[in-house]
Amino acid sequence: MENIHLCINVDHIATIREARGGDEPDPVEGARICEESGADGITIHLREDRRHIQDDDVFALRKSVRGKFNLEMALSDEIIDIAKRVIPDQITLVPEKREELTTEGGLDVRGHFDRIREVTEQFHELGVLVSLFVEPEETIVARSMESGADIIEIHTGTYCNAVGDAIEGEIRRIYQAAEHALEKGIRVHAGHGLNYDNIQPILKTPGLEEMSIGHAIIARSIFTGIGSAVKEMVSIIRSS
Repeated sequence: MENIHLCINVDHIATIREARGGDEPDPVEGARICEESGADGITIHLREDRRHIQDDDVFALRKSVRGKFNLEMALSDEIIDIAKRVIPDQITLVPEKREELTTEGGLDVRGHFDRIREVTEQFHELGVLVSLFVEPEETIVARSMESGADIIEIHTGTYCNAVGDAIEGEIRRIYQAAEHALEKGIRVHAGHGLNYDNIQPILKTPGLEEMSIGHAIIARSIFTGIGSAVKEMVSIIRSS
């Protein structure tokens, strides 16, 4: 099996910066260190409320990131217009609510199907891959494929929050959704809530190509430095 790629979300470098304003810490510098330390790509989420990543960050990172540049975004006309100017390597469509602390669940593919298909076609014309952040459910996987999306990113947050016997049930849901995606011909990524302790079962997901991890790595970096935090996660993934 080919190596699973690691795409690091650097949003929370910007969160720390925005707590006081000013220029430090700089997500661009953080992304550079992440890539030098083994990350295959960088992810950011340009939220409508701009609580962390700002417009200037998006354009600066597009210029500086050497690997894959993935822009998470809601189905917002404003954010879509910015993404069309930036032209990232990949967009990941995610749900977004102003009051949430972090993304709380998967995209409502059924409810927004026509809009998702329209946006997917627009970004395919620009040569941009389209990923949908979804719950591990076979019907949602099938609908994602029908929308024309290239990739599903399986929402692992429910697994990460599960306790006791529920953990094995969530792992089975993830594996079954991934198997269904492979049957349907759509690529498989995974992310949300993953850390150094809970990642191992997810690394066994059928057909998994890429992990998206942010908060755990940025949190670990406070104590070890971001380079060491990235290298530790890369080592876990590569040894799986």
